[in-house]
Amino acid sequence: MTNTYIRQHAKHFNFKQFIIDAFHEDVGDGDHTSLSTIPASHKGKMRLLVKEDGILAGVEAAKEIFKITDKSFRFKELIKDGTRVKKGDVAFEVTGNSQKLLTTERLVLNIMQRMSGIATHTDQLQQLCKGTKAKVIDTRKTTPGFRFFEKWAVVIGGGANHRYGLFDMILVKDNHIDFAGGITKAIDAVYAYQKKTKKKLKIEIEVRSLEDIKEVLKRGGVDRILIDNFTPAQTKKAIELINRKFQTESSGGINKATIRKYAETGVDFISVGALTHHVSSLDLSLKAVK
Repeated sequence: MTNTYIRQHAKHFNFKQFIIDAFHEDVGDGDHTSLSTIPASHKGKMRLLVKEDGILAGVEAAKEIFKITDKSFRFKELIKDGTRVKKGDVAFEVTGNSQKLLTTERLVLNIMQRMSGIATHTDQLQQLCKGTKAKVIDTRKTTPGFRFFEKWAVVIGGGANHRYGLFDMILVKDNHIDFAGGITKAIDAVYAYQKKTKKKLKIEIEVRSLEDIKEVLKRGGVDRILIDNFTPAQTKKAIELINRKFQTESSGGINKATIRKYAETGVDFISVGALTHHVSSLDLSLKAVK
């Protein structure tokens, strides 16, 4: 596989195994409709038709899926991931065994439609931040087993990934702080843990008030402060108080109507869980070429 995102996350996501499992779920002991209606030797061509305006995502994923399904498939990419597309555009053509094309059709569409919907939503939010330094990022509010594709789509849409999972960053949230006995005790515990385990993970901590921020500033030792559930006005005060000593991130129900106000506070990152858990798929279709 040559795709950068696939290679980057290969340690934590087995692309080929996901496709095998997806086919096992969908195909079972055979695609009996295709097997019964199409001769085994029949060759055909299909086109990916865009039926709704948006940002295209999942072309590289589709290319890999077809390659895994049948190495003899011929895939012709016409539009790249991340391109702004309109109704009527043709993203790619794929030629090969017709039975296998039909068996693969729904898996490709399921992945591409959701990825394109997420990429489109991400692009819309990032465009609303234009002219500011704010970067739209995702969260762990993803579909179990499908996180890889959802986070990939955020990147394609012009956003960025937060931590991929619980293993690649330490994010001390309100519940951790409460269980640990406070902000300072939580940060101290993180440092003791990192020393013991010889980990070197980035540290982010959530704050719920300006007093919390003052405590973090006094203790230090973190990379980013998560300013959670603040209003834009409160966020601006928080940003001024932090004064670029740490990276800053806003979160908490931020949407199209409010994201511009948060971006204008000077915050570095805006995390939006709805990017991946509350999104409409883009309408796409794989059609046989007669």
